[in-house]
Amino acid sequence: MLVIVAVLLACASGALIPEPEVQIQVLEKPFICRRKSKNGDLLLVHAEGFLEKNGSRFHSTYKENNGQPVWFTLGIREVIKGWDKGLQDMCVGEKSKLIVPPALAYGKEGKGKIPPESTLIFNIDLMEIRNGPRSHESFQEMDLNDDWKLSKEEVKAYLKNEFGKHGGNVNDTDHEVLVESIFEKEDEDNDGFISAREFTYVHDEL
Repeated sequence: MLVIVAVLLACASGALIPEPEVQIQVLEKPFICRRKSKNGDLLLVHAEGFLEKNGSRFHSTYKENNGQPVWFTLGIREVIKGWDKGLQDMCVGEKSKLIVPPALAYGKEGKGKIPPESTLIFNIDLMEIRNGPRSHESFQEMDLNDDWKLSKEEVKAYLKNEFGKHGGNVNDTDHEVLVESIFEKEDEDNDGFISAREFTYVHDEL
């Protein structure tokens, strides 16, 4: 019986579906690369998106938004997971082709012109990289339960730790007042949490 169980477990573990990956093809790379993109950076990109199934274009910054490129923060789920994964370590002036599986795009639901379970192809031209107002690493450090949002308790714990590092007096009442002030300014949708997107706006307290 134990042998049968061991065989079944081995088969089950061997049948695990691997995590989907973004296929990246570098189309053009600058001769000099002074900086590469990383989580927390603000990126300015031109992008065109196509359905792999029939090649039809569903999005183009060249045709929409008055032909202007778009800004977004890398690594905080402001864009699809395929972009967060596929646009790492790019140089300004680099052009890449991303082939994004459905699980890292719009999945079973689809969106707008994109049918459910669609593999997407993006041509990306990275125009500019700027320091993000707050780093992805800081957000992760504060997000103790990895749910991509900050609770008042998480922010309070972070502040107490930071005050302690610099020899500040850790006073619970003072921290309660400060946390309330932070949430008044940053919790834009008043849901009791600071989301990764809300976190990207600069305030002095954090």
